[in-house]
Amino acid sequence: MAYIVGIDVGGTNTNAVLLKDDAVLATAKAPTNHKQLHVGTIKALASILKFMPEPEAEITLHLSTTLATNAVVEGKGEPTAAVIFPGPGRNWEELGLPFKLFPVKGSIDHRGRETAPLDRDQLRKVIKKIKGMGFKALAGVGKFSSRNPQHELELEDLVRHEFSEYLPLTLGHRLSGRLNFPRRITTAVLNAAIAGIQAEFAEMIREVRELYKIGRVFILKADGGSIELEESLIRPIETILSGPAASLMGAQALCDEIENAVVIDIGGTTTEISLFYHGEPLAEKEGAEISGFATLVPAFFSRSMGLGGDSAVQFYGKEVTIGPRRDGPPVVLGGTTITPTDAVVALDEASIGDKEKALSALKAMGAPYDINPIAMAEKIIDAFSQKAIKTINKIYATINTRPVYTVSQVMAAEVLKPDLIVGMGGPAAYFIPKIAKGMGLPYKVLPHYEAANAIGAAASRPTVTLTLRADTALGKMVIPELDEITEISRPFFFNLEMAREEAINKTIVYAERTGTTVDPKEIEITEEEVFNMVRGFHTIGKLYTLKAQLKPEVRPVKTGRF
Repeated sequence: MAYIVGIDVGGTNTNAVLLKDDAVLATAKAPTNHKQLHVGTIKALASILKFMPEPEAEITLHLSTTLATNAVVEGKGEPTAAVIFPGPGRNWEELGLPFKLFPVKGSIDHRGRETAPLDRDQLRKVIKKIKGMGFKALAGVGKFSSRNPQHELELEDLVRHEFSEYLPLTLGHRLSGRLNFPRRITTAVLNAAIAGIQAEFAEMIREVRELYKIGRVFILKADGGSIELEESLIRPIETILSGPAASLMGAQALCDEIENAVVIDIGGTTTEISLFYHGEPLAEKEGAEISGFATLVPAFFSRSMGLGGDSAVQFYGKEVTIGPRRDGPPVVLGGTTITPTDAVVALDEASIGDKEKALSALKAMGAPYDINPIAMAEKIIDAFSQKAIKTINKIYATINTRPVYTVSQVMAAEVLKPDLIVGMGGPAAYFIPKIAKGMGLPYKVLPHYEAANAIGAAASRPTVTLTLRADTALGKMVIPELDEITEISRPFFFNLEMAREEAINKTIVYAERTGTTVDPKEIEITEEEVFNMVRGFHTIGKLYTLKAQLKPEVRPVKTGRF
C-alpha cells in the first residue's frame, strides 16, 4: 500500500495530510515560519508521521510551498542579468522591463532560420562585463529561440567552458515553447534569480528524506501538476502560485462533481479565490502574473485578497475595516489586535482560546460608540462576508469582459456565473455559509476543510508540457523543451497526424525523463496551428505548431478513516 504525505505551506499555518492509497488517515499543522519555511515543513511532517500505521513503510512527499512565490514578491533572489538576442525589429530598450538586459548580435527569424550568426567575441565580452558588475545569476533569451534554440545553446556552451560559476544557466527555450519576448525574458530572469533559493530548500528536503525514510518528493506547480524535486531545480519558477493550485486540486479531489463554482480558500492571512467553468478550473491564458511580473508559466486563474481569520480589524464608528494587515494571532490566542476569529469565538461559533479575552477586547472597541460586544462581533462578521462577496462579484464582472480559458485552453463564449460556492481553510465552516447566503447560492464546505489544500497537493500527479514545431519547407523539427532540432524524414509526406503522433511520443520521452511513466492515452493535444507557406503562387510547405501535455489531474480522495 502506498503512503503519501501532502504538505501545504500557508501564510499562517503549514498543513499536512497522510493518505493511504485514496483515504485520509490523519491531518496535522504547524505554524509557518516565513524566514525559514523548511522549519514549519519539518514540524508538520514530524507531526503527521506520528500517525503512520507502518513506520517502516516508504513515503512519497508532495509539497505546496510559498518559497518561489515569496522570493519573487519580496525580491529575495540573486541579482540577475539577462543576455538577450533580440535581432531586428522592435527596439529591445522599448520593452520596459525592470531587469538589466545585455543585447548580443546574432538573430533567428520567426521560422527558426539563422539570419545572423552569434557574435561569440561580443558575447564573451558581455559576460565578463556582467561578472564585473557583480551579477550572481544569468539568463539567456532569444526572441525566437523556441523556434531554434541554437544561439541560447551556444551561450550555454561558452558559460560551461569559461564562466562555470553561472551554472546552472537559465535558457528561455527550456521554460516555454511559446512566443512573447517580454514574457520570455521575465520568466527566464525570475527563474535564474530564485534558482539558488530553490537549491538551498532542496538540500534541506534531502536531509529530511534521509531522516524520515521518504522516497520521491514532488512540488506542486501553478497549473496543478507536480514536478519532482530535482526537476524543480531547473525550473523553480513553475512552482510559483502553488498555493492557489493546491486549493483547486483539493476541491477536485474531495468533490464528486464541480460545474460552475467559485472556490474560496480562507486562510489566516489571505483568502484565495478560484473559478470552475463546466467542471474545469479557469486558467490564465498568457501565463501567471505575480507581483507585477508577467510570465509564461502555465497557471490557474486565481485572485488573492488580504482577508483572513487573523486579519486586523479596525472600527472608528462608521464602518468595520478588515485587513489586509495581519498583526499576529487573534486576541483569544494571546494576540493584541482584534480579528474575525475573535468575533467567531465571541458568538460561540468556535471554541478555541479564551472567549473572555475576545469579549473584553470587543467591548473596548465598541464602548466609544455604545455598541455591545455581541453586536460588535456581528458587525465584524458582516463586514468580512460583504468584503468577500464584493471581491467575488468584481472578479466575475472582470472575467466576463474577456475571453475565458479552461485548463484545456478551450475558449468559452458564454457569460460566467457561479452556481455553487466551495469552501476550505480554517475559518471556512463559519464564513462560507454567510458568504453563500449573501450571494443567494448553495455551498459546500469540504471534508477536512482545514487541510484541503494539503490534500490537493498530495492528490496531484506529475505533468509535463511540450511544444513541437515542424517546418516542412526547411525540413526541420524543433522541440525546445528537449533541446531537439532534428531533420524531418520525407518532409513532403509529413502531415498533421504525423505531427500529433510525434508530439505525443516526445511528451512520453519528456515525462520519462522526469521519472513519470504515462499511457499515451493520458496525453492530449491542447493547441495546434497549421500554416501554408506560399512563394509566388505555389505552396512550398507547411508549418505545424502543436502543444501537448500530460494533463494535470487529481486522484479522488475518500474522507473516511481505516
